[in-house]
Parts: sequence; C-alpha cells; structure tokens
Amino acid sequence: SLGARCGAGVGAAMSVFVTRRIPAEGLRVLRQAGGCHVQLWDSEEPVPRAELLAGVAGKRALLCLLADRVDRELLEAAGPSLKVISTMSVGFDHLDLDEIKKRGIRVGYTPDVLTDATAELTVALLLAACRRLPEAVEEVKNGGWTTWKPLWMCGYGLSDSTVGIIGLGRIGQAVARRLRPFGVRKFLYTGSCPKPESAAEFDAEFVPLARLAEESDFVVVTCALTPATQGMCNKDFFGRMKKTAVFINTSRGAVVNQEDLYKVLANGQIAAAGLDVTTPEPLPTNHPLLSLKNCVILPHIGSATYATRSTMAVLAAENLLAGLRGDPMPHELVL
Repeated sequence: SLGARCGAGVGAAMSVFVTRRIPAEGLRVLRQAGGCHVQLWDSEEPVPRAELLAGVAGKRALLCLLADRVDRELLEAAGPSLKVISTMSVGFDHLDLDEIKKRGIRVGYTPDVLTDATAELTVALLLAACRRLPEAVEEVKNGGWTTWKPLWMCGYGLSDSTVGIIGLGRIGQAVARRLRPFGVRKFLYTGSCPKPESAAEFDAEFVPLARLAEESDFVVVTCALTPATQGMCNKDFFGRMKKTAVFINTSRGAVVNQEDLYKVLANGQIAAAGLDVTTPEPLPTNHPLLSLKNCVILPHIGSATYATRSTMAVLAAENLLAGLRGDPMPHELVL
C-alpha cells in the first residue's frame, strides 16, 4: 500500500485510509487537498480484514466500499481519532450505524449519482430474463439453433403488463420512468409508506406486498436492505406470484430468501428471475441458482459505467474532505 502526502501541513491530523484502488479522479481529489495524507490499499481485490484493521488504526478518516464491514471491531481498531467515514455506495447496510453514531462519527454516501446507471442495468436485466437472452445466446453457440420455430425461446413482454416495484425511491422511480415507454399498463408499488408525489408520475398504486406479488407480471426490487426488508421475498411471497411472472432484484441479496427462490424457479412456479445481487457476493460457482436456465445472475454491476464510478469516487472523496474540515458534506447520512 502506498502513502502519498498532499500539500504541506497537518499530516496525521488529516490521515486517511482508502480500502481499495478507486477511480483515479477520486484519488486525485484527495491527493490535491492540502495536508491530506492518503494510505491506499492499492488493489482491485478487497483488503484482507487484518490489513483493514491495521490500516485504519489512528486514522482520521476512512473511505470504504460496500464490501468493507464497518462494525464495532473496526471502530475499536481505528480508535478515537476516527471522525469521518465515507462510503462509495448508496447502500449503507455494511455500516453499523448505531456504533458509528455512538462515537459521533460523520458518514458520507453517494446517492443520486448512480441512479441512472442502476436503473438502466435493472431494465437490461429484466429484458434479459423475460426474453431469455443468455439462454438464447447459449443455444446459438452450442448448436441448439436449428431453424425458426413458432414456440421456441418464447418469453414474456412488457407491453400491456403490470409491473410491481418494491421500494419506490430514486432508483425505483428511475426504473418506472424507463419501463413506461415499453407500454406497461399499470404500476404497483409497496414500501414503508405511500409516496403520492413520486407515484403520481406513473399513476402507481400503493398496495400491500401480498397484493403486489399476486397481480404483478414483473416484480422489481429496488428497496434498501433493512431489518424490515431482510428475507422479505420468501416462500410465501413467491408462492403468491403468477406462474408467468418474472422477478428482478438489483437492491441487496439479503432481501431475498435464495433457497425459496431456487425452489420456485426449479419447479416452474414462476417464469424467471434476474439478480444483480446475491448472498454471499460473489456467489459460489457451485450454487444451485447457477444451474438454472431461467435465472440470470450478474456480479453486482448496477452502477458499473465508467462515468458513474468516477463520479461516485469524486463524491466519496468530497464527502470525506468536507467531513475532515467540519464543513457540510455534499451527501451526508443523517444519523
């Protein structure tokens, strides 16, 4: 790992640990800040836990990713000098917010900037799953494509469908906005409370989770992972879905009970699923879900456009520096 001094001055007072090689634009923002001392885990791979605990000791600030678990153990290893945590993610289920709040540490995150990229990927995943694209590509490669057949490789279209969105936040709304021109007939949504202002744009109806499962042709999960949403998409939920329905999750893997999902996909109780998130990540290559033709699994690439990742890195750096200076952050998580 690599230490770089930025400007003269306060040194240790502005010492920062960065848990991964992030896009260059983000590092540049940190390194050009006066008096900021950056220690970087200079790798594409996650920092090992022992190195993370050692790296954060005595630092004023931590710039982390969603793969880094920030819990009591880490906070104790950091010690009382740690004042700012900046995560390069919109989700914060990897942060123990109670422990962080207890210690008076400020937290920055990166909402908004990844909304469009994640919504685009969600639509791509939905189309790939419902029109069986990975399966079709495979048939071309393995000689399964013999001639044009009336019922071969048929899937389900969006036109005249009902789409149910679990979590009509920024990303959920951005998904609805993109799906609407496909001719979706009706939008349903569920969440902790109705959002009439957001829903008005799509004439979306707020319904209980069970009704969303029963009536939707496509279920799209874009909610945050909380104790209330953990394991929410389970046997009961999938059991209510139509046999022809398609399930898409681009939120967090733990919202879904994967054993229950495997059973309904394997038994043909629902048509297909597309997941950009799993538990654990990465999913072991021998996982039962990977044996299914009607399940499309991506390696958590919702925000993976060059522009988005660069913007996320810059925002994470700016949040961190604002926190160190005692200024308002561009995006602070209010604890």
